Parts: sequence; structure tokens; C-alpha cells
Amino acid sequence: MTLLCAPVRDEAIQKLEAITDPVQLLRGIFRVLGLMKVDMVNYTIQSFRPYLQEHSIQYEQAKFQELLDKQPSLLDYTTKWLTKAATDITTPCPSSPESPSSSRSVACSLPNGAGNNSEPPSPTMVLYQGYLNLLLWDPENEEFPETLLMDRTRLQEMAFQLHQLTVLASVLLVARSFSGEILFSSSEFVDRLKCITKALTEEFISRPEETMLSVSEQVSQEIHQGLKDMGLTTLSSENTASLLGQLQNITKKENCIRSIVDQRIRLFLKCCLLHGMQESLLHFPGGLILIERELAELGWKFLNLMHHNQQSYLSKNEIFPERPRIREIKARQLELK
Repeated sequence: MTLLCAPVRDEAIQKLEAITDPVQLLRGIFRVLGLMKVDMVNYTIQSFRPYLQEHSIQYEQAKFQELLDKQPSLLDYTTKWLTKAATDITTPCPSSPESPSSSRSVACSLPNGAGNNSEPPSPTMVLYQGYLNLLLWDPENEEFPETLLMDRTRLQEMAFQLHQLTVLASVLLVARSFSGEILFSSSEFVDRLKCITKALTEEFISRPEETMLSVSEQVSQEIHQGLKDMGLTTLSSENTASLLGQLQNITKKENCIRSIVDQRIRLFLKCCLLHGMQESLLHFPGGLILIERELAELGWKFLNLMHHNQQSYLSKNEIFPERPRIREIKARQLELK
């Protein structure tokens, strides 16, 4: 067993050598054998993962090509989706601020300033903008891109997680501004506040006012108790009322804290697509450090899903707007000026 087990099981094997009771020894052996079996399964899956991913990509390409041969108009929604993404990038950024949840707001915050560039964007940039637009997709809109239909449910789940993280980060920033750095230096307190806020914001989309009322009251109580336990001065009645009001104000989409958090989260996801996850984590957005773990997890999911889709359909030139089409959009916009 020592020669066959993974290094992580060496300690368990050494403990078996110290057991003298035959019954306990057999129980221990079977328990470790069960763990070794799980290790072998995990190793096998990890070894075959690249081949399974490659086979999945080839299978999706072959099946989609069969459908495309039978229905030449199958890519109508995909064309509209990418045309919209190209328009978002090539349209000059407005002087007045837009809603943070608009696709134009995301396009104007691109790291390379594509929204103000006279040169037409590359197909890859259009594709990445399209991917980000999917996180803003109206669930009732049935004109979903055909090349992403199989991933629609997962994208909707990511959109919900993004929305929940936006609210969570906003709540934490407001709470920290009132309670101070000393209380938020306690990882235990921050984790408890995260857990409470996540649980209470599950129904934020359907009942925002009621949800934030519960969140504000619970967060206020946690801050009061946390300050009291640390021997610090608790919030005055005036500060408590201000805290409750600012937390409940997060329900409004135009709330300045929520707007900035939403924009920075989407910019982080954009950077993940452009530069990869490792480099994006090195330049993590300011103000979001309290949700770094949760946002990194969402970033990995989004990046892996979009990378798989890109590998599956990037070779299909028909799904990307050609550069002449992008130039045509740009020319029309100049004519309208």
C-alpha cells in the first residue's frame, strides 16, 4: 500500500502500522483503500481531461456543421448578437454616464479603449464583447445565439452570481465605511457577514426592497455586536440610521457604489478574457478585495466556458461579422453625426 498510494496518504499508512488490534487494523486498511480508489479515479479523470475536451470540441463542431448544412439560416441570432457587440465597441462613448448594466457601459470601459478607436475592432474583441453581453441577457429574450444554446443555463447561473456578488461587495463596502478597518481586519467577522448577506440576497431580484431591509437590519446588528466584542465604540443612533439608509439604497440601480462595483466586476471579467486569469488576479480591481475569492471562482468558470465555446466555433468564419461589415457600421454612425 505504501508503494501504491499517493504521497498525501503516507501519513494514514504510517498510522496503520501503529495499530495492533486486528479488527481496527482491517477497518483502517479498508478505509485507506477506499481513499486510494478515489485518488485513482481523480487521477484518471485528470489524465483524460485534455482528450475528453478535445473530443467534445470536435463532436460539437461536427454536429453543428451538420445542422448548418441542413439549415443555412441557423446563425441568424448569432449574427445579430455579434453585430450588436460590434456596434457597442465602435459607437463613441457618450459624455454622460450610462447605466452600469448596459452593454455600452462595458464596452466603454475596455482596457484598450476600443470604444474610441477609429480602427475597426478585431473579430476576437467583438467576440469577447459579445460574451460579456450574455451576462446582461434578458431571460425572456428568445433570440439567444445558436452557438451558445447548450451553455445558456450555465450563463444564466453566472449572471445571477455576478448580480449577487455586486450586491455583496456593495454591502461590504458600505459596512466597512461605517465600522472601520479594525473590525474588518477580522477574517472571521468578514466571513460571517458574507455568509449572512449571501443567504439573505438569494431573492434580491424578485424582492429587492424587502431583501435589503432584512440585510440592513442584520448587518447593523452584526456590526454593533462586533464592535462591542472588540471593546470599540458602537455606532451612534445617527450613524446607525445612515448605515441602514445607505444599505437600503443599494436596491437602486443608479446607486453610485453599486454602479462602480458592477462596472469593475465586468471589467475584471473582460481582462480575464483578454489577458488570462493569472495576470488579471495580479491587477485585481480596487475595492473588490473582500470578494476576491468569490470573484476569482466566477472568473474561472466564465473563462473556461467561453474558452471552450471559442475553440468549438472560432473556426466557423460564418459566425463572425466581417471587417467590411464593421466598417459599414462605423460609416453609418459617422453619417448620423
